[in-house]
Amino acid sequence: MLARAWGITRSLAVYHGQPAKHRHARQLYGQFLSPGDLGFDIGAHVGGRVRTWRRLGARVVAVEPQPDCLRVLRLGFGRDADVMIEPTAVGARSGSARLELSSATPTVSTMSSSWIESVTADPSFAGVRWDRSVEVPVVTLDDLIARHGVPAFCKVDVEGFEVDVLAGLSRPVRGLSFEYLPPAHDAALAALDLVERLGATAGGYRYNYSPVETMRFASDRWLDAAELVRLLETYRPAGRSGDVYARLGAS
Repeated sequence: MLARAWGITRSLAVYHGQPAKHRHARQLYGQFLSPGDLGFDIGAHVGGRVRTWRRLGARVVAVEPQPDCLRVLRLGFGRDADVMIEPTAVGARSGSARLELSSATPTVSTMSSSWIESVTADPSFAGVRWDRSVEVPVVTLDDLIARHGVPAFCKVDVEGFEVDVLAGLSRPVRGLSFEYLPPAHDAALAALDLVERLGATAGGYRYNYSPVETMRFASDRWLDAAELVRLLETYRPAGRSGDVYARLGAS
């Protein structure tokens, strides 16, 4: 119980306790979301992105399967009619799955056993333990679109399960992001391949990268997929994680 309380407290400090970071986040996400737009936050955790998007005037579908995080989301946003909280995971098909939880570091809870195997070899994960698991419902992005509408932006941060999440999407969306973690480089490339195939039906995606929660883009221009991969390779040796951003028709 103490580890769970500490993990949530630390997450709240990281995602809600840094005013400068929130200013940068509003500038970044303001390129994707305008007042009245719909955003999907897949892996909403304790609502850091939800808070930012609401301040931009966007409506939010906050998707989170972790019970402790859900309590925080309901406490913070449960009375906001423009925040729809979905207590579920997202995957390639609907059903149920086991979610491996890390009480002390809830940001790395995951449904991907292969991702756990990949990252535990990295020194930065030396102190991480997945100490319990829960069965959670699973829906697809297509299910969420049928329920809530097509998002202007979809953030996917699900600790190695990004490929499965994107496999449940059958149409391109205007903008999206997914996590990049150097120890799981191949998984990120597989996610990029799925995004490329989705975008091919709508003029193609262009890409950028924001390292380590800086909320700033690494490139001063939008890149094609091959250029993005070369950029990620420059961050890979240092182990600097971050998020890949994609937008249709960006230049």
